[in-house]
Parts: sequence; structure tokens; C-alpha cells
Amino acid sequence: MQLLQSFFGLIGDLTWGWALIPFLVVIGIFFTTVTGFVQFQYFGRMFRVLSSKYQTGDPNAISAREALLLSVGGRVGGGNIAGVAVAISLGGPGAIFWMWAIALVGMATSLIECSLAQLFKRSAGDGTYRGGPARSIIHGLGADYRWLAILYCVCLIASFALGFNAFQGNTVAGAVEESLGVGRLWTGLLLTIVTGLIVFGGIHRIAKASDVIVPVMAVGYLGMALIVIALNITEIPHLVYTIVTDAFGLNEAVGGGMGAALSQGLRRGLFSNEAGLGSAPNVAATADVRHPISQGITQSFSVFIDTILICTCTAFIILLGDVYQPGAEGVDGVVLTQQSLAFHLGDWTSYFLTGAILLFAFSSIIYNYYLGESALTFMTGNPVVLLGLRVIVMALVFLGATAPNATAVFFFSDPMMGILAVVNLLALMMLFPTAKRLLNDFRAQLKAGVDRPVLNPDQFPDLDLDRTAWTGKVR
Repeated sequence: MQLLQSFFGLIGDLTWGWALIPFLVVIGIFFTTVTGFVQFQYFGRMFRVLSSKYQTGDPNAISAREALLLSVGGRVGGGNIAGVAVAISLGGPGAIFWMWAIALVGMATSLIECSLAQLFKRSAGDGTYRGGPARSIIHGLGADYRWLAILYCVCLIASFALGFNAFQGNTVAGAVEESLGVGRLWTGLLLTIVTGLIVFGGIHRIAKASDVIVPVMAVGYLGMALIVIALNITEIPHLVYTIVTDAFGLNEAVGGGMGAALSQGLRRGLFSNEAGLGSAPNVAATADVRHPISQGITQSFSVFIDTILICTCTAFIILLGDVYQPGAEGVDGVVLTQQSLAFHLGDWTSYFLTGAILLFAFSSIIYNYYLGESALTFMTGNPVVLLGLRVIVMALVFLGATAPNATAVFFFSDPMMGILAVVNLLALMMLFPTAKRLLNDFRAQLKAGVDRPVLNPDQFPDLDLDRTAWTGKVR
């Protein structure tokens, strides 16, 4: 076991600890620049997905909004509550500025990776679609790269479907026990049963559940944060000034100054919004849309919601209170957020935050499961294997909730996610010319007066596209 831990520790050091974060940043800046700042150019179009006017008319299909909410449910998790608090504790207020910066460039990365997942998606025959980096690799780069797609799938299943789901079960049970005094066993049983009811319903039930859970959790948390901001509205300009000056080392709040702020902001931002990690494209590919770039724009909006809105809410709740003391040790993580919220609005908010954590974690569980299902169906179509994955995920959620120390077994999760990101970024760079062609096609149609561009597969005869997914007709 010690040998395995050392091995995966080395992988983690070679990815997250050394090259991966700068690589993600450089890729994001490259995509932003070469595409002409596409995430800002089409920022207004992102909000269209919230309107029923722009949804598919096929009742069997997954709409763009459902795919958006499922991805938001996955991106938004404990990192938005605990992770932001850790970033501030270790990097100071300036970490928030760099979290904003990586989200803005990450929006372009997400647009590219999700557009490619849409382009190379495959019809499941029941009105739904499957896609993601594995299918983009095999259909975009060719059969010679199947080994790379398999490596991606193995890493995705190991990190998200298995490891992270055990951690999510642990997070929920711990929060409920701490604030409500409910035993881990009961929380674990309830969480496992509800998880089973949803994952055994397939992508339709997963999407429908996210369509309900995510708006409730996001709007509720944003609403609470807006109350805190309204109560401290006169302090906002000074707070923003503090965040910016601390980010550039002009007003160092913690040891390490600008370096600590930069490191923590980039790390927590990337972990939170997942742009470039290759996870969200699996969900983006499920949507029934007219043009791949449309879903890319929608998924870019998901990054904005996760970091610019929800992470910022957590940061303001903490920084507008008196619980956080720059450079001081002690209160950290979710406790810092919890105590800061209580400082503003009273002790009853600990129950509200527990509910928010429960919803955030549960939405992440069903999202993580679907990522594993998407990867598994790429490797095998055996329904017995898929059934096994569902049972294993339920067992791990229960194990993580009832035996918190057992999560130590999943020490490989972060290193495997590091390999996952490296594979995804390599594939993105090789497929970027194709993504650029897609973007040019989308822009040309808009310039010609087409309000809602449609992909015509005849315009891309050299690509291995699923003609049943892209008919070239307006739906």
C-alpha cells in the first residue's frame, strides 16, 4: 500500500504539483486569444438557454438547459463552500481575483472542449446522445488513438465515479451530523437510496433531477449571499479594492503575498469550474442542439455560474464578516464559511448551509456517476457491467458516509484526475483546428443573418460524424 501511495503521490506531483496548472492557464489564454475572445463575444447568447423558447421540441431528448444544469450541478460542490474558504485562508483575499481570472479564460477552454464533444457525439437510438473526450479522440483523431481514449475512460471512472463519490458521501454525512446531530448511518442510507432511484432511471431521470435540484440550491445560496451583500453594501467597493491590491502583492494579507494568492486562486478555481479537465464535455454531449458551438457557449456559461457567481458569493460572505482574520490560524474550510454566515445572519444559517452542502454534494454524486457511465459505455456495451457500476457507486456513497476513514483508500483520485486532464488537453490541442472550423461556420451563419445556426454535416465531409445526430435540418 505504501508503494502505491508513493507512486500516485509522484503522479500527483508531476501533474497538479508541477506542470498541469500552468498548462491549463496557457491553454485557456491561447484559446481565448486565437478565438477572438469568444466567451465575451457571445456572452449575451449564454442567457438564451434559460428560456424555454430555445429548447428542443423532442420530449425524448435532453435539452440544452437540462445539460447546463446537470453540468452546473457537477461543477458546483464542496469546493464552492469549503474550497473558497481554504483559498482565502492560505492565499488571502487576492486569491479571489485569480480565481476570477482563471474562470474567465477557462470559459473559452470549456467552450472548445464541449463543442468538440457535441460534434462527435453518437446517437443512443432512443432520442439521447453520448459523447465526451473519449469519443472525440476516437472519431476525431482516429482508431490509432484508441489507447488514449481508454486511458481517459479509466481515469474518469476511477477519479469521479468511484473516488469522488465516496468523498461526497462523506461530506454530506459529516455536515448533517455536525449541525443536526443525525447519525452517519441514517444519512448514508437515505443518500444511497435516493442515489439509486436516480441513477437507475438513466440519463433522463438524472437530467430531470438536476433540473429541479440545481436551481433550488443555486438560487437559494445566491439569495442568501445577496442578503449579506445588501446588509454590507457600503463596504463592497473597499472589499473589491482589497481583493485586487492583495492579488498583486500591494497589500499582502498572508505570508507569500502575490505568489500565495496566485497559486491558491488558480488551483481552487480550476478544481471548482473543471474547465479543461475533460469531465463536463460528457454531459454537454447529451444535449439536443442545432449547432455544437451553441452547447459550447452554454457550457461556458456553466463556468461563469460556478466561479464568478457562486464562488464569489462564498468569498463575499467570508470577507465581509469578522470571523476571517488574515494570516491567523484556526478556523478553516467549511467551518469558516459557516461561522461567517452565522456572523451576518444568525446561528440558524448553519442549518441552511447544511442543506446547501447536501444539495451541492448530491448533485455532484449523480453528475459523477453519469461521467462514469459515459466512460463505461464507451469501453463496453454490456448491460451487466453498467448494472455493476450503479451498484458499486451506491455502495461507495454509503461507505463514504458511514465510514469516513475509508475514504483514505481513494488517495488515487486526484492523481488520476491529473492524468485525465493531461490526456484531455493533448486531445484538445490536436483537435483545435476542427474546433476553429466549427466556430468559423457558426460565425458565418450569424453574419449571414441566421439567428440560430444549424450544423450541416455536408459541410464537414472529412469528419467522422454520426449522421443520425446531425441531419442538417432545423429541428
